Amino acid sequence: MSKTANAKVVNATVLRNHLSEVLDEVESKEPFLLIARNDDIGSVIVDIDFFEELLAKNSPEYVKSIRNARKQYESGETFTHADIFGKL
Repeated sequence: MSKTANAKVVNATVLRNHLSEVLDEVESKEPFLLIARNDDIGSVIVDIDFFEELLAKNSPEYVKSIRNARKQYESGETFTHADIFGKL
């Protein structure tokens, strides 16, 4: 794997031959890895948390729902575990 502008790039053949190790790296070290074929970057493998953050930043509805949830929490509009699930 090589680095390009602070982003790691992995060749598609290396990815194919070392998929498990590449996935481990994304899950533990890097938020994403760029995938290159014939020196052209065309894909990316992204950690799920990073991906969800990207979605959130591009979704006005999601951002609004987070604001509303924070207001509810601050005003005490919360439920306990027992309220939701009862006694297990």
